[in-house]
This record gives sequence, structure tokens and C-alpha cells, in this order.
Amino acid sequence: MLGFAQTEELEASSNCETVSHYLHAHERKSLLRFLTCGSVDDGKSTLIGRLLYDTQLLMEDQLAALAADSRRHGTTGDDLDFALLVDGLASEREQGITIDVAYRFFATEQRKFIVADTPGHEQYTRNMATGASNADLAIILVDARQGILDQTRRHSFIVSLLGIRHVVLAINKIDLVGYSQAVFDEIETAYRSFAEPLGFVSLQAIPLSARYGDNVLSRSAKLPWYQGPTLIEHLESIEVESDRRAAPFRMPVQWVNRPNLDFRGFAGTIAAGVVRPGDRVAVARSGVTTLVKRIVTQDGDLPEAGAGEAVTLMLEDEIDVSRGDVLAAAAERPEVSDQFAAHVLWMHDDPLIPGRPYLIKLATSAVGASVTHIKHRVDINNFAKLATKTLEKNEVGFVNIMTQAPLAFDPFCRVHDTGAFIIIDRISNHTVGAGMIDFSLRRASNIHWQALDVNMNARAIAKGQKPALLWFTGLSGAGKSTIANLVEKRLHAIGKHTYLLDGDNVRHGLNRDLGFTDADRVENIRRVAEAAKLMVDAGLIVLASFISPFRAERRMARDLFAAGQFIEIFIDTPLEVAEGRDPKGLYQRARNGLIQNFTGIGSPYERPEAPHITITPDLSADEAAELIVSHLDRGCYLGSATG
Repeated sequence: MLGFAQTEELEASSNCETVSHYLHAHERKSLLRFLTCGSVDDGKSTLIGRLLYDTQLLMEDQLAALAADSRRHGTTGDDLDFALLVDGLASEREQGITIDVAYRFFATEQRKFIVADTPGHEQYTRNMATGASNADLAIILVDARQGILDQTRRHSFIVSLLGIRHVVLAINKIDLVGYSQAVFDEIETAYRSFAEPLGFVSLQAIPLSARYGDNVLSRSAKLPWYQGPTLIEHLESIEVESDRRAAPFRMPVQWVNRPNLDFRGFAGTIAAGVVRPGDRVAVARSGVTTLVKRIVTQDGDLPEAGAGEAVTLMLEDEIDVSRGDVLAAAAERPEVSDQFAAHVLWMHDDPLIPGRPYLIKLATSAVGASVTHIKHRVDINNFAKLATKTLEKNEVGFVNIMTQAPLAFDPFCRVHDTGAFIIIDRISNHTVGAGMIDFSLRRASNIHWQALDVNMNARAIAKGQKPALLWFTGLSGAGKSTIANLVEKRLHAIGKHTYLLDGDNVRHGLNRDLGFTDADRVENIRRVAEAAKLMVDAGLIVLASFISPFRAERRMARDLFAAGQFIEIFIDTPLEVAEGRDPKGLYQRARNGLIQNFTGIGSPYERPEAPHITITPDLSADEAAELIVSHLDRGCYLGSATG
């Protein structure tokens, strides 16, 4: 017979084995990432709260807090307001809407889930796109009383753009229309017709009431006409296994790991595919190939690693690899180009304007870039392609993008992580847009710099001067052209080679097709800066007199030139002084509404933050010109001609 102690030991051992078996089984469950989206007040937060409640994942203290919050903030009378489980911000509870993205984890016997509750309000579309970026499935909620709304269409289109191919159409609040099959059928038919061009692989329509739990976890007796799965049954059974491991190997390098002289590895998260020791890989941008020597992790070396795993790769050869490079399968390399076409979701109050400089962050690379052309924007109601010069907040457009350095990328439909990027404002550092690459612009790989034997230095020596661009900026009537003209006369008198580009003059030829909208002004400055760059390359001292009201465009012009070649001159004349002069009568016409977008009246002027020279109103035009020429002389731009 077994003694008591032996029996207790066996029971403990049995319990440990049971717990170990349970934990092992739990770890092996598949994971489904999904999001809820749709219009305001369709019940997204309530649905997630109901899922957490019905799957019995709430502790007693959470239930007590929910009951108290429901009495204080709830909108469901004496019932529990399940939305309060997710809407944690005070402003969300006060307004009864979701503002930020909330992530929740829950599990059933069949599967583990991570759900993102995303905002329905149009103002927070950017947050919805964030929640959708890593999801495998989208639950698009529709209020049975409202039907398909604009935000339903917008969210569905964004879901499609972001590569989500499995959708649940949750027709919520079916209780408020008497559990009507006719209402359900009408909404389902309308949505399927709308969504047909979006390319969803699966679309399951489910009538439900998130508030009362009808068809959420268990089948509702109030909906006998519905024979499909409940929501949780569908989420447990849908097959959405990612094919990232089947894609070609890609690993953006995040960090060069060099703890000592004997170890040099390249750390990053594998974006796609599988890698093993002995595989031949290439550095995408340089094309140099080598073999993988080791796959190193904190827990030891691995025989292979796949998409989603963070590893350090040691390579057989000492080759040049740095942060921002992409290691790729040598036989299946990504595109490398400085121009590509992409869909862009614009997220900022200020519009996207072609030519304006931004930063693009793709994987671990960040480079300067600009949109060169907006091909069209998409009407979310009928997917029509509409002509436009700008993209406003929450609009989606198809654009051409040019970067200041080549990037390694894949089409988004092939590899999400190396085909998606964000757009960052260079002044505020805010994320202003998100993009999905469609294809490389082939002309980018067909155009190369032609080597020339006579370069800028040779031309400058022949002219006895150091070439530069003098950029005069200030309000209309500030005196830019007057001072620039006097400076050029002084330089010409001492034998210097110059050219003056004036804002009015270039609009008679080079920029005659441009108006005065923000978009046209950006393009005006871009063309002038490029023309000035060619003239500086010819060895000239170029004077450019332009209002150039936006800092971003002046920065764009400055970035085209090497250090010391761009000299920003701010003619700091107050608005009232410039308007008092009004030599062309423009201010008066603008005040009378006859000129739209006039700088200082209908459009802002952004003062330079760190100009090289500032001309104040107490200086006469001749004194200002002399000050500028003296600055050039001290900087050795004038050679020996002034001696």
C-alpha cells in the first residue's frame, strides 16, 4: 500500500503534468489577430466587451468596477455597459465614442485572439488604419437601423488596401429592428455589391446584438431564420494562416551587433520567408552576396528562423551592411529604386502637396522624399478615380513618389513589411500619411548620371568665384527684387558672373502654367530650385527673389545644395510696411477679395527660423545690398576680384 505522503506526491505529480499539458496545449493554439471597425456608435466597443464577458475572462473586481462604471457613465440603463471595458479614456467615456486604438487578448478552447477596437469617427481614421496594419481579419460593424454609411465604405476600403482578405459583416443592434430578416438581407446584399471590387477572400454576414449577446458566443433563439455560424464559431474556424513564411526571405537590418572583435552580427526581425545557415543572401541595395554562417539568439543558435522572429545573423564574409539595409534571398531579391507608385492614405489636416519634402520610413530606413505626381484620388462610394492636385485628410490617392536615396522594397501585396511605409512631416516630425507600394517606376532604373569631364569646380575656377544661390524671401512688397537687383549690379561691376531669377519673370515662361494655390506654389519653388541648381553647377552666383512663404519648400531648395552653396536672405519687412508700399496694388485687391491665397492676407507666411542674413526695415536698399556683398566677400565667394 502507498503511504499518505506517497499518495500526496503522486497527486502533486499528476497535477503538475496536467498543468504542464494544459500550458503546452495553450501555447500551441493558433493566434488570430482581428479588428473591429465601422461608423460611430455601431457597437464596436460593446461587442468586444461582450466577448470578454462571455468568454469568462473578467475577474470579480473587474465586474464590480464595470457595474459601478455602468451606473456612472453607462448608456444602457440598469444593464452592464460592456463598451466601458474597452473605452478607458475619460474623454471616450464622456463622449461615448472610441478615440484611441485599444487592444485586448482573450482565448477559447480552440484559439487565442488579439482584438483591436478602432475608432469609428472620421477624425480618427488614422488610428483605425494603425489597428488594421497587423490584423488577419476585420469585423465591420453596421448598425441595423442605419445601414451602410460613408465610414463603413471608408473603413472597408482601408481594410482592403492594408491587405486584409477576411471580413465579417456584423449587422449589430438587430434587436432594435425586431430581429428582422428583411433588414438583414437588404444590408447584406448592399454590402456585398459594394465590396465586390475589394477582393475579399471570405465575407461572412452575421446578425447579432452585442448588448444582449445574440449570436455572439451562442446561437440566439430570436433569430431562427439565421442558419450560419455565431461570431465566435466563425472566428474559431476561419483559416487565415499567414503566408509570410512562404514569401522570399527578407530581413531589414535594425542594428549591427559588435560586442567584441570576434563577433559581428546583424540584428533584425525577419519580415518574410525562412533562413537557415548555409543560405545565400544578398544585401539588397549593393547586390553583394554571401552565406549565412549562424542564426544567433539569446537562447542559443537556431537551425532555422522564419517570419516574425527577432534574430542576429552572422555572415561568412566581412561585407558592408548597416542599419537600413535589407538582407534578402540572393535568388529572389527585392526591388531597389528611388521612384515607385503607391496608394497613400493621408492623415493630416494640411493637405498632401506634390513637390513638398517629407520623410519616408520604410522598415528600418528613413529617407527624404516627395510626391512627384498624384495620379488620382479614390471616391470611396463608387471607387471612381478622380483627378486632383492634392490629397485632403482621410483621402486615399494613387501617387508617384521619388526618394533622395534608393530604397529596397517589395510590392505590398507580396511582402507587407517591406512594402508599407509612413510619411513624416520634416518640420513637426508628425506622421502624416501611410502608404502601400504597388510597383517600381521602371524609368528610375533606366536613368543614370552621365559623368562629365568639366565639372562645377572647373567652371568656378575659370570664373574666379565660388558659385552659390542667394535666396531672397519675404512678403510681397518687402523689397526683395529691389535689393537683389542692386546686389547683382554690384557683382556685375566687379566682374562676377551672375543670374537673377525673379518671381514675376519666371511665371512668364518656365512657370506660366502655375497658379497661386498652395500646390502650385510648392511646384513653383521646386522648379526654380532645380533651375538654380543647374546654374550653380555652371559656376554662377545665382540670385533668386521669391516670396516662398513655406519653410518646407525653402528647406527643400536648401537640401538640393552642398554646404555653403545656399544662402538664405530674409527681407524682414512687417506686413503693415509692405502693405503700405503696395507698389503693384496687390494688397488692396486681396483685401477686396479679388486675389485668392495672397500671402499675408489669405495665405500664411512662415518666417525663416535661421536665415544666414536678415535685412531689417531700418536699412536702406543700398545699405542692404552692401551688407550682402560684404557677406559674400568674407565667405570668399568673390575670389580676388574685390581686392
